[in-house]
Parts: sequence; structure tokens; C-alpha cells
Amino acid sequence: MPLYMDVHHLDGGVSMDDVAKAHLADLQTQSAHDVRYLRYWVDEGRGQVFCLVDAPDAEGATAVHREAHGLVADEIYEVQEGS
Repeated sequence: MPLYMDVHHLDGGVSMDDVAKAHLADLQTQSAHDVRYLRYWVDEGRGQVFCLVDAPDAEGATAVHREAHGLVADEIYEVQEGS
């Protein structure tokens, strides 16, 4: 399956704890869409979150976020992993 990196821009910053809770909700929802959320990165001060997801398509990745917690990404890119 393709890999996607999504980007969230949250006004006012974001905490690692809040992102961890949202990620857990993604993990509980993902199997219904044949999606696997793999990792995430957070810039707390800038309110940016980056999620790496293995999904059949971008729409499936977005559906998981929408159903799990409602925080859909502002951008999503198909990516290839390098070393």
C-alpha cells in the first residue's frame, strides 16, 4: 500500500499528550478502513502535527481521522520512504 504523510496546522499550539490521545483513537478506528497509522511527529509551539500512514488511498487516511476525532489534515502527500 502507498505511504502518506499528512500535515495538521492547529491554531494556538498543541500538546504531545493531546496528539497521543488522538493517535490512540486513530489506532482504534483504522482497521475499518484498511489503514495503519504508523508514526507521528509534533511541533507543539507551532501547532503542527505530521502523521505517517499506510493506506490504500488518501481518502481512507482522512476517513480514519474524521471518525476517530474529527481533526482532519490540512494537507496530505503520497511519499516514498528513504534511508
